[in-house]
Amino acid sequence: MSRNPFFRTARRKTLTIVGATALLGALAVGGAVLIAPAVASAAPAAAPVDDVTAYNQRVQVRAALDTAKTAIADAAAVNADVRASGLDLGQARKLVDVTGLQSAHAVLSDAASEKGAVNTTLAVAVADYSEKVESQVAEVRTNLNNAVAQKQAADAAAAQAAAAAQAAAEAQAAANTPDGARAVAQQLMASEYGWGDDQFQCLNSLWNKESGWDYQAYNPSGATGIPQALPGDKMATIADDWQTNAATQIKWGLGYISSVYGTPCSAWGHSQATNWY
Repeated sequence: MSRNPFFRTARRKTLTIVGATALLGALAVGGAVLIAPAVASAAPAAAPVDDVTAYNQRVQVRAALDTAKTAIADAAAVNADVRASGLDLGQARKLVDVTGLQSAHAVLSDAASEKGAVNTTLAVAVADYSEKVESQVAEVRTNLNNAVAQKQAADAAAAQAAAAAQAAAEAQAAANTPDGARAVAQQLMASEYGWGDDQFQCLNSLWNKESGWDYQAYNPSGATGIPQALPGDKMATIADDWQTNAATQIKWGLGYISSVYGTPCSAWGHSQATNWY
């Protein structure tokens, strides 16, 4: 017996409606459940519609499909950007899950391809679901932008610290030469003690005799560095780098001269008289 084609068409439409009804029951949005408007479990036969109504329904469905397609593309783009950045977004939302929206889009697309009445209830649910996905896209985009800004700030701070460390290392290297050490001493004499060029001449003569302004100078007696501190670790009262930093040695030496002799010229006079200071 041949089957009536009318029944085949009616059966296919019934399956589409039931599938859409099941999908409307629960649409997951990133862990939250989107509850769609209630739909009858057994949909009655579609009532005849006029051409204008059918056209408007198709426009509504097409708009919902386009909106869902855009949301899916936007989610894919922001997810790709998050993965490409390699940044840790911490406790914030990291990715957008569009699995549910893709399924809803597919069901609505299949329903729209059928002739006859269109399930506009499903179109409304898909449009609402798309809006929620776009909200998550905006959230993830903001989280990513914040992470990028934090990374840029951290990189800038690290670069600034590295530049400062490099400048300090270069300044120390320059100060660790005899001429550099003399320049440091002359500046410190003026700023810390108010001593002028006449006192510097005495200091220059004194430390030329003691160490030749060599921060690595060492005497078998244990006298160390530019001022020939005895023992050398006395200079640790200024800084722990007293063995490697001429500026540290100079600061200690000037303080020693000021406290014991008053001025470099007095210290130089004592050295000339006793061969030590």
